[in-house]
Amino acid sequence: MDDYPLMNLFLTMLYLFLWIMWFFLLFKVITDLFRDHTLNGWWKAGWLIFVLVLPFLGVLVYLIARGRSMGERDVAQVKEQEQAFRSYVQKAAGSGPGGGHVDELAKLAELKKSGDLTTEEYEKAKEKILA
Repeated sequence: MDDYPLMNLFLTMLYLFLWIMWFFLLFKVITDLFRDHTLNGWWKAGWLIFVLVLPFLGVLVYLIARGRSMGERDVAQVKEQEQAFRSYVQKAAGSGPGGGHVDELAKLAELKKSGDLTTEEYEKAKEKILA
């Protein structure tokens, strides 16, 4: 290998990549263990000890045994985060489940446009909403 320094660089980069991927997988498994609400504390402790004492075998067995539910938990967490983000945006925009100033002003504008409210009534109602 001494005749090919580029090959040494390539192998070093490959080992570094595999090492980083290994830690990524290890952390993913450990965080999934703590995120799973279907396991009780003893099962979590057992899996954690197995993963820490025999890391390669532990992670491989965990992925084989619980890989599908691991993916389902990831999808559920993403959906929860998306729903929380949507409700936050709706609340910040004032168009949440309880309505808001924006909706009320839009309704008033529609009533004024259709002729059901006079300009004077519209201004009073608008001031009341904005107060």
